[in-house]
Amino acid sequence: MLKTAGKTSENQLLENRWNEVDAADMSESELLLYRSNILGSDKRVTNYGGGNTSAKVMEVDPLTGKEVEVLWVKGSGGDIGSMKLDGFATLYMEKLEALKALYRGPEHEDEMVGYLPHCTFNLNARAASIDTPLHAYVPRKHVDHVHADAIIAIAASKNSKALTQEIFGDKIGWLPWKRPGYELGLWLEKFCLENPEADGVVLESHGLFTWGDTARACYDKTIEIINEATAWLARRTADVPAFGGPLHESLGEAERRAVAARLMPAIRGFVSGNQHMVGHFNDEPAVLEFVNAQYMRPLAALGTSCPDHFLRTKIRPLVVEFDPAKGNIDEVLEGLPAQVAAYRDDYAAYYERCKHANSPALRDPNAVVYLVPGVGMITFAKDKATARISGEFYVNAINVMRGASAVSEYTGLPEQEAFDIEYWLLEEAKLQRMPKPKSLAGRVALITGGAGGIGAATAARYLAEGACVVLADIAEDGLKATQEQLAQRYGRDVVRSVMMNVTDEAAVARAYAEAAVEFGGIDILVSNAGIASSAPVEETSLALWNKNMDILSTGYFLVSREAFRLMRVQKMGGAIVFVASKNGLAASPNASAYCTAKAAEIHLARCLALEGAEAGIRVNVVNPDAVLRGSKIWEGEWLDQRASTYGTDKEGLEEMYRNRSMLKRSVLPEDIAEAAYFFAAETSAKSTGNILNVDAGNVQAFTR
Repeated sequence: MLKTAGKTSENQLLENRWNEVDAADMSESELLLYRSNILGSDKRVTNYGGGNTSAKVMEVDPLTGKEVEVLWVKGSGGDIGSMKLDGFATLYMEKLEALKALYRGPEHEDEMVGYLPHCTFNLNARAASIDTPLHAYVPRKHVDHVHADAIIAIAASKNSKALTQEIFGDKIGWLPWKRPGYELGLWLEKFCLENPEADGVVLESHGLFTWGDTARACYDKTIEIINEATAWLARRTADVPAFGGPLHESLGEAERRAVAARLMPAIRGFVSGNQHMVGHFNDEPAVLEFVNAQYMRPLAALGTSCPDHFLRTKIRPLVVEFDPAKGNIDEVLEGLPAQVAAYRDDYAAYYERCKHANSPALRDPNAVVYLVPGVGMITFAKDKATARISGEFYVNAINVMRGASAVSEYTGLPEQEAFDIEYWLLEEAKLQRMPKPKSLAGRVALITGGAGGIGAATAARYLAEGACVVLADIAEDGLKATQEQLAQRYGRDVVRSVMMNVTDEAAVARAYAEAAVEFGGIDILVSNAGIASSAPVEETSLALWNKNMDILSTGYFLVSREAFRLMRVQKMGGAIVFVASKNGLAASPNASAYCTAKAAEIHLARCLALEGAEAGIRVNVVNPDAVLRGSKIWEGEWLDQRASTYGTDKEGLEEMYRNRSMLKRSVLPEDIAEAAYFFAAETSAKSTGNILNVDAGNVQAFTR
């Protein structure tokens, strides 16, 4: 069995996922979608948003009723693994051919993008991408363009042309580096016309083009060529230590996460100057192999090769000066400001060296990727999905560097070429078209009592506004169910859960550490864990009194203290919202322990508002009353006790509370969530130490 870097050639080879039963009776456009989705389902073929596919299909022209040839090609910004039919742009091939007469040469090729909308077939609203000419001018019906790790390892090698010839002979050609665009489309056409027997072409430092006369033939050829390169690499690298062999040993999993939990909030504070950023941690084997290796630093300094890689990851990462043998995390944190500043200065110098008169302004100079020896890789981006995907792209880059450095010499793109893509005016125009971020974009919230009605409703409100949420609760089954419901609505990237007893100091610390590893830190704490009890004072046991105080007073102190500690590390301010109760302001019969503990919450919030103000940490209180629906504390004894106190039954209690209120309205979990959103959002940026009653009106609870 061939072996390389701890893998075998057998388990590296791609599976041919084409199923004739599934593909039966599909139209040409449906076959294109099917082919695209199964290609994009494997990140070794192409990463999220990378690559594109096309088919030239005969369609009935809605204007003439005659059949015309139409190019179906992945539209701008799409992902072949998850796209639907509406993700394809459709263009008249006749009009695309006519564009050749308008082309004024390579120095004017960007203007050709402006002509693509004039070629649109059937008023398709999907914008055509810059890669459209690359597919249009290949004189074959079906074309795949992918960024397979094994192929880019060859393409990014110093002698990539010779290696391509050695592996594939004449069936796969080679073209030198050329930025994607109209000129490269003409290069591909010329190659095909001069090499009619070729099945594809390797683009230097970029990827692979393959083609076929049918959708199935094109797909089969793509898989075949990638597997041929994979097997060749496995044979050639069988006895070659990856990246020069190990220099460091990995820490244990728990230790790795502990180091990441300390690093990520500090890094997040540095990189969130323009907008809040979200982090992602990756310690998979391929990452650890690279960060621990002898040649990691020089390879990382060369930068990534494929344009899709560095557009997501920046041209190169920042290597954190951590020594796993010494465990020098305190020293690293002390030196981190200087490291980050040096990276920013280096990036700004790169911009100054390479900029043109019409280049867009300098963008965020912070690193996206942080490599930590013995620990793993940390990535930061404007949202969790982008941070995760950026990490996935760098894993692809690692795989490329592994192969290229083992069989040849790995080469990144020339600096000027990399800059010209990163600051391409067409890329800038795409960035300017991005929708405005939601109000809580980049924020991370931890919600205690997250499995209950108010906690779940607040989480949903935050998620709808772009936040990431960590649900914390002691009820494991309810926690899992709530997480799953929210993940189905808002996506799995943005919801996490952690078992946490708010009275357990160690458990609280662990929960915040988990939040730091999963998202990079915390911006919002909603302290909502609840309990309720009802008994005349002479029947209130010390145990019952202490239980109320432990959860509703001490618990709120512990989660707030940990929030303060983490927020001070980030130096980004923050928002803490206490979900207290009308009973903290207005006494109720037979509830002395509950009312007193809730009053303690309110005064604790006032104290914390005083302490947090200088750090930009705002602390405010929401006071609900009688939120029965979905509330865990209104299940069981508390409901029975309050019904007994007011001389009614369970069914009549909600009506009694509604009629007792001044506005004669029931208070719902969503109402409390709206107040919690207000105190978390910028709309309340100048509010701290405040109390907002959401009780449908209760004169006894008026704050003044």
